[in-house]
Amino acid sequence: MMKISTDEDEDNLVQIKTSGDLGRFYKSEPVISNDPFTISGEELSTLTNISHNFRRKMNRDIQKAATIMSPNGGNQLPLGQVSFANTGADGTSSKKLEPVEVTAYALFNVVVPTYNQDYLAHLYEINSSHYSAVHAKVANVVGLGYEFVETPQVIAKMDEIPDDNIDQIQRFRRKIAKMKQQLMKTIDNTNYDDTLLEVLKKVYLDLEVTGNGYIEIGRTNTGTIGYVGHIPSTTMRVRRKRDGFVQIVNYRTMFFRNFGDRETIDPITGDTQPNEVIHIKKYTPTNYYYGIPDVIPAANAIAGDQFASQFNIDYFENKAVPRYIITVKGAKLNPDSERKLLEFFQTGLKGSNHRTLYIPLPADEGNAKVEFKMEPVEAGVQDSSFHKYREDNKIEILMAHRVPLTKVSILPGVSLANARDADKTFREQVTRPQQDELESKVNKVISEFTDVFVLKFNELTLTDEDTQSKIDERYLRMQVITPNDVRIRKSMIPLDGGDKVVVLNAQQSAEQKTQANQSRTRDQNRSSNSPDTSGEGRNAKGDGRQQN
Repeated sequence: MMKISTDEDEDNLVQIKTSGDLGRFYKSEPVISNDPFTISGEELSTLTNISHNFRRKMNRDIQKAATIMSPNGGNQLPLGQVSFANTGADGTSSKKLEPVEVTAYALFNVVVPTYNQDYLAHLYEINSSHYSAVHAKVANVVGLGYEFVETPQVIAKMDEIPDDNIDQIQRFRRKIAKMKQQLMKTIDNTNYDDTLLEVLKKVYLDLEVTGNGYIEIGRTNTGTIGYVGHIPSTTMRVRRKRDGFVQIVNYRTMFFRNFGDRETIDPITGDTQPNEVIHIKKYTPTNYYYGIPDVIPAANAIAGDQFASQFNIDYFENKAVPRYIITVKGAKLNPDSERKLLEFFQTGLKGSNHRTLYIPLPADEGNAKVEFKMEPVEAGVQDSSFHKYREDNKIEILMAHRVPLTKVSILPGVSLANARDADKTFREQVTRPQQDELESKVNKVISEFTDVFVLKFNELTLTDEDTQSKIDERYLRMQVITPNDVRIRKSMIPLDGGDKVVVLNAQQSAEQKTQANQSRTRDQNRSSNSPDTSGEGRNAKGDGRQQN
């Protein structure tokens, strides 16, 4: 309640209620972790898909953890409750019940992650900078697609074919193309719900959000791979013995072997043929079992950005209507006038423009003049608070991800040269190393299908189609590549006779040397006057001379 005093004595006190009496904006409650492996006590008995032998072992482990018999030797207490027989004088003892501290982590012998996986998943959803950086990395590492390329052994075998034996080269190429189509069809049949690219996107998204990604491998009765899929990282835990993984979803448990392990017996569900898992993680020296995401060093920036955003929301919810100080001199507002004045400021102004307020005042009495004043306290244009602070938080979050600003937003005044340089650094230092690591994991699966091809992710290209065509033309003229080399790279069918280098006549050869040396004045002028879309861009005006 806010009290505003007049120039008269305290009998003329005017009271005006604030917006807190009409409604209040309550912040959302903090996110409660939903770690399925923290269940204990009676909840452990609700776990399903557990073998009979393991359930007996579970009950024995709980009995070892605490005495579950009542102090007087009576009936057994419910699972999850324990009575410690603390004794007193003349045989009296405590009958208090305390919970049994046996969780699924101890029960299944799995390791607790360094950071709560559900909390990390929540951070991904509440911060726009973190969300955008994750998707930028997913799009540039996995989202550009992949292709199956020949292994070095296959390329070496093709090089053994004499260059003049065109028919044998073409037969070899057709055989390779047919095997590639068959491999792609086989890979597509391993998952009817998601393509391999969709599976890898989900796995890599988990890797960036929680620091851990899991690829599930299922085998047929003959031992061949029949299923490739994704398992959410928030539900998976690593066994302490490193002999597999345990998943809990809706009180159902599942055990997974390490990929390539055919001998480990499922100790939990009793499955004679458990599926296998490839665990991909972002290494950290603080934990040898799990990885951590890149955003962890910027966790304070995410928290600060969230508080600053909530502050602005509170402002617009509670203070978007201009605030006034109302003073009354020489009179008092009756209760009905106070009510109408309060309703006008709290409900009448919101969402309405140029509303009129009419307050009848009593007549002056002698020298006592009645005055009513409304003085605005904050009527000017208000900008968002902590604007610079939030900008710094955004930069810190993107710096932790090593994602340039140009990948998540459009920045005014950024030159083409700076943007291309940032893209080049992003590709060479972030995306390509990540692609190499992911390719090595996925190719373990591909190697069980064929030894002719390996999976290779498409890289972020820094040249457009026009520039690439000019490069190909120069290489063709200089006999560096053949026409079929270009067609194969563009996933086109090779041409008959396209495996021979292009032979230029005398005039074309002379023209090629002239253009390469730029000995003509017009070629030099054309090169110096070329626009920014060709080759390297120029710095923006005022940025100074571009350094090589």
